Amino acid sequence: MLSNIKIVLVETSHPGNIGGVARAMKNMGMTHLRLVNPKIFPHAEATARASGSDDLLAKAEIYATLQEAVADCQLVIGASARSRTIRWPEINPRECAANCLAQSSDTNIAIVFGRENSGLTNQELDLCQSLLKIPCNPNYSSLNIAAAVQVICYELFVAANQTDVKNPSEIDTSATPLASAEQMESFYQHLQQTLEDIGFLQVEKTQSLMRKLRRIYNRTLLDTKELDILRGILRFSQNHNKGN
Repeated sequence: MLSNIKIVLVETSHPGNIGGVARAMKNMGMTHLRLVNPKIFPHAEATARASGSDDLLAKAEIYATLQEAVADCQLVIGASARSRTIRWPEINPRECAANCLAQSSDTNIAIVFGRENSGLTNQELDLCQSLLKIPCNPNYSSLNIAAAVQVICYELFVAANQTDVKNPSEIDTSATPLASAEQMESFYQHLQQTLEDIGFLQVEKTQSLMRKLRRIYNRTLLDTKELDILRGILRFSQNHNKGN
């Protein structure tokens, strides 16, 4: 039940941390590791810290950008300990596990962890539907990345093995699939272009407004049919504006 969940590490600077994450994942039955522009990988220290889970390192997928790493995912959750002036919908590890396990087995899910020293940027969080925060000592809230991954993978493992969780065969797969991150990014580009075409966007407020609109649509987890309807409305608005 965990095979559709990918752990994504963004620009990890220390190869030992990648190995530690692989070990944490294998402890909890997780198998899919994606790396975004790691500073040093592969490396002997990553293999040593993996401590028998180097098979995960061998099949880890490497991407140049986070957008590419989550393009095929319908649910993207960003983990961060840093406080933000911009508000995102927040969930804790247990809620994260429940949300992930509630999805059908063909829904690709990414749980994203940022850089060791600075976490995820606001632009990277724009790609996520939720902000995942691990409750801990407010006077010392910085977790090693492998420890953070271990907490989340543990909650996923426990949730997946509860007796009241549906097996993949019991989940209704006839529903319209959720839109992928790649499809959502295309929609946001179309939305921004349409708002510019009809004269709604002010240049100095474009980034702020688009971030708020992303949060609105990300909360709804649009499926592909719903996305088609919205894009049809955008196309009609653009054509109507041209005719005036």
